[in-house]
Amino acid sequence: MSPEELQQMEKEVAKAKRIASEWASKLHDLVEDSLPAGYRDIPEIAQSTYDACQKWAEANDRLKAAKKAAA
Repeated sequence: MSPEELQQMEKEVAKAKRIASEWASKLHDLVEDSLPAGYRDIPEIAQSTYDACQKWAEANDRLKAAKKAAA
């Protein structure tokens, strides 16, 4: 794998991490500011947070595997 391809993968991991962090922040804000009245929003925000974190983890695992293969 070329250095450029690894760099692109690193960018994808960073973007996925940023998105996961944004969803985690929304979940935190819900807990801090909207509960108990906003309890109906928990499933949707929690699922979106979970999905974003899972996408980050998968991208991060691919990057680690690519770096290991390149070494």
